[in-house]
Amino acid sequence: MERIISIETPLTDELIETLKSGDRVLISGIIYSARDAAHKRLVELIEKGEKLPLDIKGQIIYYVGPTPARPGQVIGSAGPTTSYRMDPYTPALLQTGLKGMIGKGSRGGEVIETMKIYKAVYFAATGGAGALISGKIIKSEIVAYEDLGTEAIRKMEVKDFPAIVVNDIYGNDLYKQGIKTYQEV
Repeated sequence: MERIISIETPLTDELIETLKSGDRVLISGIIYSARDAAHKRLVELIEKGEKLPLDIKGQIIYYVGPTPARPGQVIGSAGPTTSYRMDPYTPALLQTGLKGMIGKGSRGGEVIETMKIYKAVYFAATGGAGALISGKIIKSEIVAYEDLGTEAIRKMEVKDFPAIVVNDIYGNDLYKQGIKTYQEV
């Protein structure tokens, strides 16, 4: 039977220790959006020893630049963006307390190793399903870097946001597991 786990933010080490590559999750609570430019600014603040515009301890960052909301909607289409573009910035954020990331595509070796050290997980959201995913976002407000437009950091409340654990703290990688399974057939 397929494992589907309901989880709430902020994430704890105890919860992260139970998550395994391949687990399907439904995330509820607060997550933050951020892409390349916002990540760069956050890491520059960390390097200067300055305070971040949000407390990322225990939090999840969703790599998304949503489209504008239509009248009556909370947010526009909100599909994941390619995660490796955030790899240069991710280790510093993990060291600062970030516990989860949502995106699409694989992560680099340094990010995977840093996730193991600081107990963090990487989730994949289904690319191409941005309109459907946006229905799981029940509140959204810009909390930092409004000048970045769609790439501003948003605080988003989600309910049963669907994702899959790709990288867990044990070094497992769903993408590599999938290739190996396919090759064995």
